[in-house]
Amino acid sequence: MRVGLFVTCLADLMRPSVAFAAVKLLEDAGCSVEVPESQTCCGQPALNSGDSVDARAIAKQVIASFEGFDYVVGPSGSCMGTLRCDYPALFADEPAWRLRAEDLARRSHELLSFLVDVMHIERVAARYDGKVTYHDSCAGLRELGVREQPRKLLAGVAGLELVEMQGTEECCGFGGTFCVKYPEISTKMVDDKIAHIEASGASAVLGGDLGCLLNIAGRIRRRGLPVRVLHTAELLAGMGGEPSIGEPQEP
Repeated sequence: MRVGLFVTCLADLMRPSVAFAAVKLLEDAGCSVEVPESQTCCGQPALNSGDSVDARAIAKQVIASFEGFDYVVGPSGSCMGTLRCDYPALFADEPAWRLRAEDLARRSHELLSFLVDVMHIERVAARYDGKVTYHDSCAGLRELGVREQPRKLLAGVAGLELVEMQGTEECCGFGGTFCVKYPEISTKMVDDKIAHIEASGASAVLGGDLGCLLNIAGRIRRRGLPVRVLHTAELLAGMGGEPSIGEPQEP
């Protein structure tokens, strides 16, 4: 099975270990993984800002880059939601590109939902000694239905105790450009989220979207709280010893 990995901008620029974790999980599941060098941003920032012209240009680049793969997989519900839900609508007036966008949408999956729903993986060989909680990101949860899949895989991790926090499905306040346009509201939302994380008693918080995790990690560091922040793929790939998101990684 030939899988094209959509790395995402944030993984590429801020947390490369997430992309390496995705490759490991996919290869362990029996996939042949390739990373097209011509891929770019999914175009979500332009789309969220109302710049449909640039969003379409970016989408065309992504569509062309991933043609020919059996599946396209990415470690981000937000980005994969853009490919699956937004791309076809972008080309409502361009029938040829709409067909290509719909084809990409059918083949595109968020990483953990792909492992569970498509590859039927029930557990991975990973260990993490500690209590963790989980943040459900808005796009993955509401656009793609990613909720039970990460929890199913985490349940099989040796030594791990998953404690559900209050408000796990509430937005962290990142929301792409939302945190830039409405910083005061965003700060209140992430503070509420961190209060729930603290109340859970977990020493680490996991999630499936780097935007959310960077937002949460940044606020945690500013407040000096002893809570680690990791992408779920990192932990499942046996990389739970990585520095917390927001802390320097080895080059």
